[in-house]
Formats: sequence, structure tokens, C-alpha cells
Amino acid sequence: MTGIDKITAHIEADAQAEAKSLLDDAYAKAKDSIAEYDKLAHDEYVRIIQEGVKDCEDKVQRMQRLANMEAKKEVLAEKQDIIQKAFLSAQDRIVNLPEVEYIEFLATLASSSAKTGQEEIILNQRDKDKYGLRLLKAANEKLNANGIAGNLQLSEYIGKFAGGLILKQGSIEINCTIEILIELCKDEMSAQLSEVLFD
Repeated sequence: MTGIDKITAHIEADAQAEAKSLLDDAYAKAKDSIAEYDKLAHDEYVRIIQEGVKDCEDKVQRMQRLANMEAKKEVLAEKQDIIQKAFLSAQDRIVNLPEVEYIEFLATLASSSAKTGQEEIILNQRDKDKYGLRLLKAANEKLNANGIAGNLQLSEYIGKFAGGLILKQGSIEINCTIEILIELCKDEMSAQLSEVLFD
């Protein structure tokens, strides 16, 4: 082997050693990078899973809150419906009191609401036909007993209400219908009814 061949062989051996060293370094760096990126990928995966789990939990909680609110709304609506039925039942019971009691009730309404004793009493058709004259007599007697000249008259006008009456003098009307009387006490009575029915 000549000197040039030796030099060439030595250069080639050095180059191969240098290349191997560079490749070993590159492989080591690549292995470190892969491990680092694996750890980053794993950390990101864990973060995404945790966020997903939290997001699911938040959605479930929101859905539970919405379901609870809807259930409460339905219960409240049902309670209000029951209370409304109770008021309608009360109205029906008043309108269908025994004759003597109903006439007394209407006469008391008329006499206690009359201001002059000259008002007209407006009744619905049933009450006018069935109780009109007896009511008129009883109401005027109550007014006279209270020191007011009782001269109430039955109106020709027929009211469209379930029961009770309207007193009218000129353009002034005093509404004593069962519907209005019940409506006026609804706020106060609703709370009491709710306690009785639901507590």
C-alpha cells in the first residue's frame, strides 16, 4: 500500500468514524426528542381528556339544573291549577247554596253595598227568575233596618255572570258578582289554600 492509499484510507476511516459519531449523536438527539414529544403528547392528551370530562360534567350539571327547573315549573303549574279548581269549586258552592241561604247572601251583598237605597239590582237570568222578588224584599228590609230608605229595584238588564249581583245607579256600578268577590280574595286566599292543600 502506497502512502497516498494510506492517507486516503486514514481519511476515509476518520470520515466514517466522524459520520458514525454524528449519526450516534443524531440518533440520541432524535430519541430524546421523541421521548420529549411523547411526554408532551401524553400531557396534551391528559389535558384534553380532563377538559372533556369537565365539559361533560358541566353539561350534565346544566341539564340537571334545567330538568329541576322544569320539574319545579310543572309542579307549580299543577298547584296553580288545583288552586284555580278550588276557587271554581267555591264559586259553584256559593251559587248553589240552599235557597234561603243564597237569598240571605244576596240581600246582605245588596244592602251592605248600597249607598242611597235607590240603586237597581242587576242579576243573572237564573237568579232574577228564581229569587228576584224575594231578594228585593229582603235587601230593602235590611236597608230599612239600617236607617236607609230601602227602595232598591230589579233592573231590566240581565247580567252575564255566575252569581252575585251588580248594583247600579246612573253610570255608577258596584260589582258584587261571585267572580269579582273571589278574584278580590284570590291573592290572600291562594297562600292559605296552598298551605292547606300542599303542606
